[in-house]
Amino acid sequence: MKVSTRGRYALRVMIDLAEHNDGKFIPLKEISERQNISLKYMEGIMTTLSKSGLVDALHGKGGGYKLNRDEKEYTVREILLTTETSLSTVSCLDEGAPGCPMVAECKTIKMWSELNRIINDYLESKTLADLTNTEWINNYII
Repeated sequence: MKVSTRGRYALRVMIDLAEHNDGKFIPLKEISERQNISLKYMEGIMTTLSKSGLVDALHGKGGGYKLNRDEKEYTVREILLTTETSLSTVSCLDEGAPGCPMVAECKTIKMWSELNRIINDYLESKTLADLTNTEWINNYII
C-alpha cells in the first residue's frame, strides 16, 4: 500500500479544518495558503471530501468548508478511503478484485491478509483528534 499525494493532502486539509474549527466556514484560500497546496489541487480534494460527506461546503461570499462532526469521529482510514482506490497491500485483496486462480496454493495470501488487517485496524484506530493532539505527535517525532 502506498498512500498518494492526494491522500496525504486530504489528511492535512482535514487536520487544518480541525485545528481552525470555530463552527464557521473556512475559505479554501486560507487552507491552501496554510498548507502550501495549490488552490486548483485543493479544489479537487475538497470536492471529494464534500461529496463523501466528510465536510460541509458553502459557496459564495462567506463560504468555505468546515467539519460536520467532532474530530474524534473521523478515522484516518475513512479519510484515506475517500481519495485512495485501495488500502490493500496486494491487488488480489482489493475489494471487488477477481478471484485469484492460485489462492488455494498461495503460500503468501495469509500473510498479506494479516498485514491488511493490521494496517486497516491501525488506520481505523487513529482519529483526526489524534492527529491534532500535539502530545501524541511529539511522542512520534523521528
